[in-house]
Amino acid sequence: MYKSKSLFLTITILGTMITMSSNNWMSMWMGLEMNMMSFIPLISKNKSKMSSEASMIYFLTQSLSSMILMFSILMMIYEYSSNNIFNNIIMMALMIKLGAAPFHMWIPEMMAKMSWSSCIMLMTWQKLAPMFMMMNSQINQKTLFMASILSTTIGAIGGLNQTSLKKLMGYSSINHLGWMISINKIQNNWMIYWMIYSLMIIMVCTLFNKYNMLFLNQVNSINMSLAEKASYMMSMLSMGGLPPFLGFIPKWMVIQTLIQDKMFTMILIMIMMSMVTLFFYMRIMSSMILLYPMSNKWMLNNKMSITPMMMILVNLSLPVIMTLNLT
Repeated sequence: MYKSKSLFLTITILGTMITMSSNNWMSMWMGLEMNMMSFIPLISKNKSKMSSEASMIYFLTQSLSSMILMFSILMMIYEYSSNNIFNNIIMMALMIKLGAAPFHMWIPEMMAKMSWSSCIMLMTWQKLAPMFMMMNSQINQKTLFMASILSTTIGAIGGLNQTSLKKLMGYSSINHLGWMISINKIQNNWMIYWMIYSLMIIMVCTLFNKYNMLFLNQVNSINMSLAEKASYMMSMLSMGGLPPFLGFIPKWMVIQTLIQDKMFTMILIMIMMSMVTLFFYMRIMSSMILLYPMSNKWMLNNKMSITPMMMILVNLSLPVIMTLNLT
């Protein structure tokens, strides 16, 4: 079991690496296919009905987008021109692969049926190869910004009426994807955003996985230590992009980039939608922060875990990074 899991994980990583290091469309497509075919067994490792459904959803959406991508690549090769229509079709295929709005419906549905470890993989690593292809294609700037605004808006509004934490994190992922797409043409910036976002997702979802949290009402009944509560709260506020925390860096970077391009309306919409996401992050943690169970007051817990303290330090590293930047 462990051998096959490590093999499929290696091929998943290798597929992405092939796509990122390729210099032609066909080998990029081949890397995506390797990535897809090795990620499916990682989803369905539990042998349950839910994981089987999730792997089927993933297979159908990814194969559809691969067909569209292959069609547009072949048309571009035989036409011997980078026609604008085919570039837009490539953009559409990559948006389906990423789960960007308006092709987003499979992401929350699929996440609700997967384990937390597979969810982390889907929200972080699986975004890398299509984003890299999007960066290398000659896509119209207006199309890119429309996709960005749609993703940030749907990602924010879709998460408001969710009680499932996995679906909520799925909509959060769509929202963050919109921010990444807006600066997609600047490699260093979106890669930094992706790395910080991945770090935040790993911290939050690891905590969810530890306590087996699946729905909002479960958050109140879990007996955490004060350090864990503080780290959880900081991670959530960091995901929303609140200034003293680490998650503010990538959003600040995007805002600066868009101000230089004079995209003021777009910045305004994205910041407003970021406020909406911050609202549903706070809804998850506010009741847990306010309630303090009796058992913690008289039960002595000598085993102090180092993980919450590390999470607090990571989330509070923004002032340190700013100081290093200024000096």
